[in-house]
Amino acid sequence: MGLLSFLGFTLLVGIISYIASRKTNENTSDGYFLGGRSLTGVVIAGSLLLTNLSTEQIVGLNGQAFTEGVLVMAWETLAAIAMVITAVFLLPRYLKGGITTVPQFLEKRYDTVTKTIASGLFLSGYAIVLLPIVLYTGSLALSTMFDVPGLLGVSKNAAIWICVFGIGIIGSIYAIFGGLKAVAVSDTINAIGLLIGGIMIPVFGLLEIGDGSIGEGLTTLFRDNPEKFDSIGNSEASVPFATIFTGMMLVQLFYWGTNQAIIQRALGAKNLKEGQKGLMLAAFIKILGPLIVVLPGVIAFHMFGDTLEKADEAYPTLVSRVLPLSLVGFFAAVLFGAILSSFNSALNSSVTLFGIDIYKQYVNKEATERQTVFAGKLFGVGLALFAMIIAPLLQSAESIFGYLQQVNGCYSIPILTIIVVGYLTKNVPAIAAKIAIISGAVLYIIYVVLDGTIMEDQFPHFLHVMAILFVFNVGVMLIIGKLYPRAVPFELEYTKKVDIVPWKAVKVVGVLICAIVIATYIYFS
Repeated sequence: MGLLSFLGFTLLVGIISYIASRKTNENTSDGYFLGGRSLTGVVIAGSLLLTNLSTEQIVGLNGQAFTEGVLVMAWETLAAIAMVITAVFLLPRYLKGGITTVPQFLEKRYDTVTKTIASGLFLSGYAIVLLPIVLYTGSLALSTMFDVPGLLGVSKNAAIWICVFGIGIIGSIYAIFGGLKAVAVSDTINAIGLLIGGIMIPVFGLLEIGDGSIGEGLTTLFRDNPEKFDSIGNSEASVPFATIFTGMMLVQLFYWGTNQAIIQRALGAKNLKEGQKGLMLAAFIKILGPLIVVLPGVIAFHMFGDTLEKADEAYPTLVSRVLPLSLVGFFAAVLFGAILSSFNSALNSSVTLFGIDIYKQYVNKEATERQTVFAGKLFGVGLALFAMIIAPLLQSAESIFGYLQQVNGCYSIPILTIIVVGYLTKNVPAIAAKIAIISGAVLYIIYVVLDGTIMEDQFPHFLHVMAILFVFNVGVMLIIGKLYPRAVPFELEYTKKVDIVPWKAVKVVGVLICAIVIATYIYFS
C-alpha cells in the first residue's frame, strides 16, 4: 500500500510537470534555463522553498536539533531576513540587467575572467559538496523509512548505493531534459505536499508523547527537555549566538541572494513584482521552518534518547515510528520530490553555468542556442554521475549539515564579496575582484585544513572566520579601487527584458517579516 501510493504520487507530479512545461521553447537559453521568464510569485515561492528544503535540511538540521535543541533554528529563521534583503536590494538589479546567471553580472561589472572564476567556484561547490550531500541524505532517509536493507536483503551500505543511483538517475532526467519550468512546476506541487507532510511528523510525534493530546505532548516535551529550548546556547554550540551578527547573516545572504541554484527561480520571474511577491511569500513560510526541520529532532531526542547510532538517523527513525502505515507512501513520495528538487535544481543551475558561462564563452563562441543547451545537458550527465559516485562515501561524516555549511565557505564568501562591492561601488576595477575572489577561497581553504589538522580548536568559529575574511577582502577591494579606479565608472544598463516596477507593499511586508523573526528569538531566549 505504501509503495503504491509512493509510485502513484511520484508519477502524478511527473505528468503534471510535463504537461505544464511542454509549451515552453526549451531550445532557447531563456526557455530552458529560465522557464521563458514566465514564473509567477506562487511558483517562485514554491520552487525556492523546495529547492532549499530537502533532505540535507530535514535530515541534517533535525540531526543537529536532536543533539543541541532549537538553537540551530538560526539556519531557518534568519533566512527570512536574507530573502527580504534579496527582494528589496538584489533582485531589482538582477532583473534590470536581464541576466541568466549571477556570474553574467560579474562579467558586465568586472570582466570575463572574473565571471569564469566565479562559475568555476560555483560548479566545484555543487559537484563536490551540494549534489553528493543531497543524494546521500536522501538515500539515508528513504533507506531507513522503507527498510531497504531488509526489503532487498542487502547491507546498509549497499542500500545507500542503490538509493543514490535511483534518485540520481530520476533527478537527472527531470533537470537535464525538462529545463527550469519542469523543475519549478514539480517543486510547487511537492512543496504543498512537503508542508503538509512535514507538519504531520511533529503532530503525530506530539500525539504519541502526550497520549493522544498535542498540548500534553508539548507540555511534556518542554518540561522534560528544557535545555533543548534555549535559542542562545553556549560557546560550545554549533551556532554560537554571536555568529548571528557575523558570518551567519553573510551565509544567508549568499545562499538566498547570489547562489545560482536558488536565485535562478527569481531570475525567471515574469516581472519584478512577481519576483518580490515570490520571495516574500517564501520568507513568511520559512519562519515556520523550525516546525519541520527542528522540532522533530527534539521530539526524537525525547523518544529515543541515546539509542541511535548517529544523530542524522533521528528524523527517518521518528517518521517510521510515528507515521501511520497508510501515510508512509505519500510522505516518502513527497520527501522523494524534495530530494529530487534540490538535486535537479543544483544540476539545472550547473548545466546553465556551464552552457552559458563556459561552453559559449570558451569552447564554441559561435554556438547556436540549441548547441549551447545541448552542451550543457551533456555536462549535466557527467556531473550527475560524478555526484552519484561521491555521495555514498559521505557515510563516514559525523554531522552532514555541519560539514555542508563549513565547506560551503570556500566559494560562498568570496563570491558574495565581489557581488556586494560590485553593486555598491562604481570605480572598483576587475583586478580587485580577481584578487578578492582568489584570496578569499585560498585563505578559507588554508583555514579549513589547519583547523582540521595541526591547529584544531585554535581558530574562532568558522562563521566568525567567514566574516573576518569578508571584511578583509572588501577592504582590499576598496583600497585597490581608490588607488587604481576604473577608467569609466560602471553603470548598470536596463535591458528591458522584464518590467522592473517594484511591488508597492514590498518594504512594509519586509519590515513585518523581520519583526516576526526578532520576536521568535526573544520568545525562545
